[in-house]
Amino acid sequence: MSIRSTVGTTLRKTLGGRQTERLRRREVAARTTVARRIAPPQVAPKPTPLNRQQMIDALGRAGVEGLGAGSTLPKGLHWVSADPFEHTSSGVHKHALLARMHELLQPRTYFEIGVDQGQSLTLSRARSIAVDPAYRITREIRCDVQTFVQTSDDFFATAGAFDHFGELPVDLAFIDGMHLAEFALRDFMNIEKRMSPGGVVILDDMLPRNSLEGQRIRRTSAWAGDVYKVDDVLRRHRPDLTILPINTEPTGSYLVVGLDPTSTVLDEVYPDELPRLSAPDPQTVDAEWCRRTHAHEPSGIMSSPVWADVRALRDSGAGAGAYAELWEQLRALP
Repeated sequence: MSIRSTVGTTLRKTLGGRQTERLRRREVAARTTVARRIAPPQVAPKPTPLNRQQMIDALGRAGVEGLGAGSTLPKGLHWVSADPFEHTSSGVHKHALLARMHELLQPRTYFEIGVDQGQSLTLSRARSIAVDPAYRITREIRCDVQTFVQTSDDFFATAGAFDHFGELPVDLAFIDGMHLAEFALRDFMNIEKRMSPGGVVILDDMLPRNSLEGQRIRRTSAWAGDVYKVDDVLRRHRPDLTILPINTEPTGSYLVVGLDPTSTVLDEVYPDELPRLSAPDPQTVDAEWCRRTHAHEPSGIMSSPVWADVRALRDSGAGAGAYAELWEQLRALP
């Protein structure tokens, strides 16, 4: 029999089982304290920080879409610094262009996809409809607005979705929703069916400044996604449209007029275009597109006298054909 067993047996006979167990616990605690002082517990070393390329790869594996300013990154990840930009900045923010279009067109109705905190919605003074599945408006809104907390696909599929506009079509639309090409194209297809003859659609994030900003999975703070692919689809299948890429910050604007609500061309070609639109990363954005070589400067668009004529024709109830010369003037802008 060991010494510990002999001592334990003697104590139980002398002090009783309960008191002996109490003494045993005290002894174990004392021995543990002494052991910790002699040999402190090992602290796991901190993980080595990821370099930039490793962080890019980790974000890609995490599948972080990063929609909205309130998105939470997985632990240990952060947005990486931007790749170099090769375009010359206009210094004009996308919301400055949108604000000016509100002033020039004085739209009767305004529609937007992608509300977020309400920055763009603050610019409207028209009867408005705004759609976003997770908006969190923090700004003062000064228009007659109806908001929808749902995806744009669900909104367009809802009977009576546009009842707030009564019999009026949409005069100005701003698409700034899901940063993925197939969603942006569907949003354009759906809203075109509701536009007035002189209506204007503006798509955001169409001019990524480098291929990293143009990935489907977000890696950078300023992020365009791959909606730039919509340009190729529209130019190949809808040459009737007047399309104006505009050099705004941060990720470019894209203005479309000459809309045809009766057109079914995009509906017909969409299934065939979908595989390319939704192709997984990596995406390679054409260098000329990143340089914005063919983009218009915002000042030229915003100072054009065309918009006063567009507003006058709209207010007179003119049909689509009456705008043809005005759209040609826009096409001719340098």
